[in-house]
Amino acid sequence: MCRNIKPLFNFDPPATDDEIHDAALQFVRKLSGTTKPSKRNEAAFEQAVMSIAKCAHELLSSLETSQPPRDREEVAAKARARTAIRFA
Repeated sequence: MCRNIKPLFNFDPPATDDEIHDAALQFVRKLSGTTKPSKRNEAAFEQAVMSIAKCAHELLSSLETSQPPRDREEVAAKARARTAIRFA
């Protein structure tokens, strides 16, 4: 899995449309093997991003859990701590 795609479910506040779009963009980049498509493939690339973002939004809004929402700041702090240890 692409390390740049972060879990977006069960956060307080919920994932934004921009976060969902960014995850979809990373996914399409990973699948296509390119970060910037050629002019010829630009429309197909954007269509794929929009389609995946829509599906991801539907998925996130339909998922259910009995767990309390995770705090974004707490999760980010843990990630920073892991990064500091990894690259220290």
